[in-house]
Amino acid sequence: MATETPTVTALTPTQAAKILAAAGNRRITEAMVRADIEAGAPTHADGRVNLVHYAAWLVKEMAGGD
Repeated sequence: MATETPTVTALTPTQAAKILAAAGNRRITEAMVRADIEAGAPTHADGRVNLVHYAAWLVKEMAGGD
């Protein structure tokens, strides 16, 4: 069975957490990504995350939600 190559526009929360953790010096877990999703972070209908949209949402949240 072929393994699906992840794309930044459709990542599972686990994949998003791994990429974000590898890209920075902060600990990012799947639970943290899922908590953000519960708090309103954008996802596709299937629950996958567009990393660009998610990053924009994080910046918006850090700026006070404006």
